[in-house]
Amino acid sequence: MCLVSHWYPNRCWSAALCKSRADEQRRFRRYLDVVNTARGLSPVSRRRALSTLAVGVFAPNVLVACFGGSSKQAEKAKQPAEAAITFRPADKTAKVLPTTPISVEVRDGWFQHVALTNADGKVIPGSLSRDRTLYTVTEPLGYDGTYTWSGSAVGHDGKALPVKAELTTIAPTKVIDGGFQLADGQTVGVAAPIIIQFDAPIADKAAVERALKITTQPPVEGSWAWLPDEVGGARVHWRSREYYPAGTKVNVDARLYGLAFGDGAYGKQDMSLSFDIGRRQLVKADVGSHRIQVLRDEGVIMDFPCSYGEADKPRNVTRNGIHVVSEKYSDFYMSNPAAGYNHIHERWAVRISNNGEFIHANPSSAGAQGNTNVTNGCINLSTSDAQQYFGSAIYGDPVEVTGSTIELSYSDGDIWDWAVNWDTWVGMSALPPPSGAKPAPVSIPRSAPATPHDAPTLSGTPTTTASPGPGG
Repeated sequence: MCLVSHWYPNRCWSAALCKSRADEQRRFRRYLDVVNTARGLSPVSRRRALSTLAVGVFAPNVLVACFGGSSKQAEKAKQPAEAAITFRPADKTAKVLPTTPISVEVRDGWFQHVALTNADGKVIPGSLSRDRTLYTVTEPLGYDGTYTWSGSAVGHDGKALPVKAELTTIAPTKVIDGGFQLADGQTVGVAAPIIIQFDAPIADKAAVERALKITTQPPVEGSWAWLPDEVGGARVHWRSREYYPAGTKVNVDARLYGLAFGDGAYGKQDMSLSFDIGRRQLVKADVGSHRIQVLRDEGVIMDFPCSYGEADKPRNVTRNGIHVVSEKYSDFYMSNPAAGYNHIHERWAVRISNNGEFIHANPSSAGAQGNTNVTNGCINLSTSDAQQYFGSAIYGDPVEVTGSTIELSYSDGDIWDWAVNWDTWVGMSALPPPSGAKPAPVSIPRSAPATPHDAPTLSGTPTTTASPGPGG
């Protein structure tokens, strides 16, 4: 049905399309007949018929509109759209962080080919979506580089559109690198800290610390602390609050590449580390007892007579506190000019501090072992006992020295983490303490020597050449 208004003779409203002007005129006459016929109806019926006609005349939104020029407009509306390209970040963007998400997208079209290249023409790896409308770079960019988009897209209108844009990345004043002291996959003792050594000072330690993530299985409480760095860089240690449970698995994720370190410096690379905690072994070393015990979960597995530092001078005192095994050598040269010996070969040497303290064999002190303390600060054992302990020790084992007169401290070198009480340790973090915690004031000096100036020095590398003589 098509209703035609005498106000708009060229227009009709119908539930079906009006095919021609003749159709419009024929349908118009029919509706006039309807109206004329309605004159013979009762007033109510006639008004209803006129009302029905009025709906067609005055309510064009109820029916489908049919216009003389509608076919041309429909053809125009169906014309395919031109392609439009969006770059993220936008063309000519400067100082882009190299880790920023980089992509290009085409709307109302698809990519024929697309690439992002550096100044040397190397194509940066990327991924094109299945419908070829989105290309995403999948590799971080480099610092201080210019990158150029190239390629072409085709719109739904069949027209080609060039892919052309460029961006430049930030140019750091310095790029700072770091490294772990542990090896991936290593098995260590229950007191092993995690150490990251950086090759330059860091202004924004909080930003770096936030990028360091530790996960352990089972969960273990711990904290990062920034320690004085004797080599002119920066170092941060993570220590568990208590010794690790045996068998703990530890993962470290350091997302440092592209990270602002402060003062215009940025991180050189991301780093990760996974290692395992081995069996629980610790050494109980009581200076007054002249003995040393090695304990595991099953109990005491070794109990040897020994000799500790003579303590006639501060440099000859075996330090009190929790030491950490850091390295061991079956043969090692030792020197201590202050004590009058140099380049002396010792056997089965296990280092427990960077101030010259070792647990090692020393036949020269055999008569004192178990009854008198005569050493320059090391813990002396018989050759056979030292070899037995040496075979059981691994990096990160704690050695708990008690009964001494001088506490282990920052001045004793590298790993003095356990000499710091927990509240102070938490206070050495660059981040605010956990809610409600009130760390003790930190009075650790800004710098510390790697080895105290008057401590025994280490003179070289492992050797298999035997040369008997006195030692620490």
